Amino acid sequence: MPSAYTMPSRSSARAAALAPPAHVHAVGLALSACLLLSHPAAAQQREVPPTFAELATAKLPAVVTIIASSGASPVRQMAQSEQPDIGPGMGPFSTLPDSPLRDFLEDLMRRQTPQRGEGPDAAPRGRPARALGSGFVIDPNGYVVTNNHVVENADTVEVTLSDKQTLPAKIVGTDQKTDLALLKVDPKQPLPSVQWGDSDRSRIGDWVLAIGNPFGLGGTVTAGIISARGRDIGAGPYDDFLQTDAAINQGNSGGPMFSLQGEVIGVNTAIFSQSGGNVGIGFAIPSDLAKPVIAALRDKGRVTRGYLGVMIQPVEPDVADALGLKDRSGALVADVSKDSPAAQAGIQPGDVVTEYAGKPVTEPHALTGMVAQTKPGDTVPIAVLRDGRAIPLNVHVLELQPTRQAEAQPRNPGEGKLGLALAPVTPERRKEFGLDPDAKGAVVVDVAPNSPAARVGLQPGDVITRVGPAPVTGPADVAKAMEEARNANKDHVLVLRRREDGALFVSLPVGN
Repeated sequence: MPSAYTMPSRSSARAAALAPPAHVHAVGLALSACLLLSHPAAAQQREVPPTFAELATAKLPAVVTIIASSGASPVRQMAQSEQPDIGPGMGPFSTLPDSPLRDFLEDLMRRQTPQRGEGPDAAPRGRPARALGSGFVIDPNGYVVTNNHVVENADTVEVTLSDKQTLPAKIVGTDQKTDLALLKVDPKQPLPSVQWGDSDRSRIGDWVLAIGNPFGLGGTVTAGIISARGRDIGAGPYDDFLQTDAAINQGNSGGPMFSLQGEVIGVNTAIFSQSGGNVGIGFAIPSDLAKPVIAALRDKGRVTRGYLGVMIQPVEPDVADALGLKDRSGALVADVSKDSPAAQAGIQPGDVVTEYAGKPVTEPHALTGMVAQTKPGDTVPIAVLRDGRAIPLNVHVLELQPTRQAEAQPRNPGEGKLGLALAPVTPERRKEFGLDPDAKGAVVVDVAPNSPAARVGLQPGDVITRVGPAPVTGPADVAKAMEEARNANKDHVLVLRRREDGALFVSLPVGN
């Protein structure tokens, strides 16, 4: 059964609040205590806290509940073959007395009966949609941090404080790429607030405390450890999550993750779950990523990021072999946007970016984050590998505009070995395959099933623009480059293919 990453906000908490807990966390704490006691040196270095009471008491007043409402949820067009909507008072439990038990059973069936166009958090048809999430106050004047997905598309947002007082909130700014949002309320008196910590100093195994509003149960405290760092779960281009086993459920979205020093080192955002409940795998945006984003939202209402203008991919084993590289670290440039900072700096397709601003580039995702954090207008030193030589360059970074796509995400090229028919790019071919007017190279007109070309993902309509270091103007160039690779006793050769979704290097076996 496939698993799913879930953003743990909650549209209705009435029935789910009665659901049994996913696990008894005290068992995990007891086990951890036993392990630490068996290693005196480790226990002396970082002892198990005897209680989290003082920390929880001090931080609970700064954690709030977010209520985001939007008009009426759209009415679904349902075909006869679809399963009927199981709303309140409907379905096999409709004969039971109206009670919390019946509500719970109906809600459980709704969540286990997926319907087209409706997720587990969708509101019943025709009813106002309401999302419950969490947040925390970072300024006594009323600035509140939460997740973007909690307040996205909301018509009205309210913040319920720890003293049950509810205040209307204004959305100061949101950032979809990091799933963060900043709200502002106008309190009659200064609010309890918390401070950002340094997530970079947090270690795998460190204790953390999560506070939030799971299933509408505000002011809930859970404890656990940091299970992993630097998780990329595909939620956005700048994923760098902290993973924790502290219980995080629907409604915890936007709540704080505290270190034992009482500082916010993460913003609880997502869970890994097949059922929508906690299974001990939760994710938080690290404070070192969240803090500058929130500062930018407060200052400008939006986030500015650097723009390089490259399409990048990982240095896969077959790609490294074709390039003659022993080290697979770095980001392989598959394409360079015209007139972009990368083009102006002299970066070329086939270059492997190994350093950026004096820091090593270990993989494409790392480069994406580095570029995003660069101040637009700065000139940054960059190092690339080209034909086995290290080449230093300087790039003048511009601002990423909303109309531009973010720096390319890692793409996994297919496995490759040959079997394709090529043709020149002619006006007839442009029309047949819908090619760009400025497309140049050799167009793929046919790919044999189960062939090496098919296995690397080549398709009719792809345009091959480069083989190895040589540019391609037609099919003859491809044949010539392949023959030269055979004569040089190479096993693979890099082929740059272009299609509507961008450019990608694939490694083809040279063959005999």
